[in-house]
Amino acid sequence: MQQSLSEKRPRIEVVDALRGFAVMAILVVHSIEHFIFPVYPDPANCPQWLNVLDQGVFGVIFGLFAGKSYSIFALLFGFTFFIQYNNRQQKGDDFGYRFLWRLLLLAGFATINAAFFPAGDVLLLYAIVGITLFIVRKSSNKVVFVIAIILLLQPVEWFHYIASIINPSYTLPNLGVGEMYAEVAEYTKEGNFWKFIIGNVTLGQKASLMWAVGAGRYFQTAGLFMIGMLIGRKGLFISTKENIRFWIKVLIVSAILFNPLYWLKVQLLDNANSEIIKQSAGVVLDMWQKFAFTFVLVSSFVLLYQTNKFQKLTSSLKVYGKMSLSNYITQSMFGALIYFPFGLYLAPYTGYTLSLFIGIAIFFIQLQFCKWWLTRFKHGPFETIWHKLTWIKIGKS
Repeated sequence: MQQSLSEKRPRIEVVDALRGFAVMAILVVHSIEHFIFPVYPDPANCPQWLNVLDQGVFGVIFGLFAGKSYSIFALLFGFTFFIQYNNRQQKGDDFGYRFLWRLLLLAGFATINAAFFPAGDVLLLYAIVGITLFIVRKSSNKVVFVIAIILLLQPVEWFHYIASIINPSYTLPNLGVGEMYAEVAEYTKEGNFWKFIIGNVTLGQKASLMWAVGAGRYFQTAGLFMIGMLIGRKGLFISTKENIRFWIKVLIVSAILFNPLYWLKVQLLDNANSEIIKQSAGVVLDMWQKFAFTFVLVSSFVLLYQTNKFQKLTSSLKVYGKMSLSNYITQSMFGALIYFPFGLYLAPYTGYTLSLFIGIAIFFIQLQFCKWWLTRFKHGPFETIWHKLTWIKIGKS
């Protein structure tokens, strides 16, 4: 457990496994959501036991993973930036400008994924918000931590909430998200493949970016990126006694904070009478309770990974995580072909439980491909393209 990084490289292993866990969780959530295509069997035509089971599956999967898997993915994005930046820094190079080019490439991958995912793609949000990592790349740990905390506090949402108290007639800006998603739903139901693709990469992406504004995702993502970078700077994924004690403390504190934050979220987001409270303070509390539970998951995973049994149990996730970009994009392709009208159109016939099993089946198909591919190549297909294009010659660089 206490061997050095150069001997066993535990940091790389646990990060790959954790990334694989996050992408698998995203797949499971998206699958029971029908990849943001809310068409399901009529409960009146289903047996009661299946309706009860479906609701149980939905509650458990969303409670465990919704909003948390994305947060883990964002943390690891910031961590990976640190690894890349640090590696180049040791060679006397500033990776920052190459990283900006890498973000532009990420926007291209986001477009590929969004073509099959009608709600828009989080990778485009990462490509935009990732610029904050370039800005703080040379800042001290203290400065980065303070900025991250300010961002995670969601100052814009609190501004809206305070403004509504001062002026009862204050209203939130209408970003047109509902109208845009309604249009997305309409062309998705038509089953016209090319209209679906074009609509997704234009209107769908716009709707996603505007939704992220109202959901506080820009500030939260930037904060998570910076926390991930700090985890890398402090070497907290390296297996040492000090780091294990750190993750135990994180687990205890985040578990304690989660319960009151979740209760407040229920009061302000789920049960509040005022829409502006729901969409301001309620959004903040929802973000905070998910943030706390994210670190319950991360710290638990890191601590469990210190045991040989858990390492063996998650060995497949490590393989899956090494091709996270390829798996993330291809799972959207699978979902579109399985659930949408231009494909098999199984959405009206698959409730939450059956959709969960479909997601698990997609995971195992992808996993077998990962094992086959990685015995022949160093990186996954999309990872290889991203890597090669990252280091393509740009001008005199």
